[in-house]
Amino acid sequence: MSLENVILVDEQDQAVGTMEKMEAHRQGLLHRAFSVFMFDGEKRLLLQQRALHKYHSAGLWTNTCCSHPRPDEATVTAAIRRLEEEMGLQAAPAPAFTFRYRATVGGGLIEHEIDHVFVAYSNQDPILNPDEAADFRWAGLEEIERWVTTQPQRFTAWFKHSYRRVFAYVEDHYST
Repeated sequence: MSLENVILVDEQDQAVGTMEKMEAHRQGLLHRAFSVFMFDGEKRLLLQQRALHKYHSAGLWTNTCCSHPRPDEATVTAAIRRLEEEMGLQAAPAPAFTFRYRATVGGGLIEHEIDHVFVAYSNQDPILNPDEAADFRWAGLEEIERWVTTQPQRFTAWFKHSYRRVFAYVEDHYST
């Protein structure tokens, strides 16, 4: 298994170096990440349940896909690549916004990311890669709100930080 590197960044998301992914998470160093939120024609979000063997946040529900761009890889290119690798879906994700967060995710690991959020649209169900995802579910904002409110421990930290803002973005930019 080859080691993966993440792009370390400063507060303005300017690259300042690279580091092996697990080490960056052990040290809690700020790095670049992305999250794709895919919606269908009914404005439902495609949720992913992370595979049960993931190195952190295993089995938790989250947005459609998320990861880190490789060094020298454009973030949108990485988003397209991971959408295919994780969910078997092809789409053209559009940039929506970025946000920064820091969260302890268990196992002595810290996510400290500038997360680039992309929105995509499809009515196609995914073909899950079992190395990445255990399950999927389409859900609207009201259902997600109830679920996050009653069972917040079932969701990833970055999802809880961003999903309301993503739904507001879609409401402002999505035409029916």
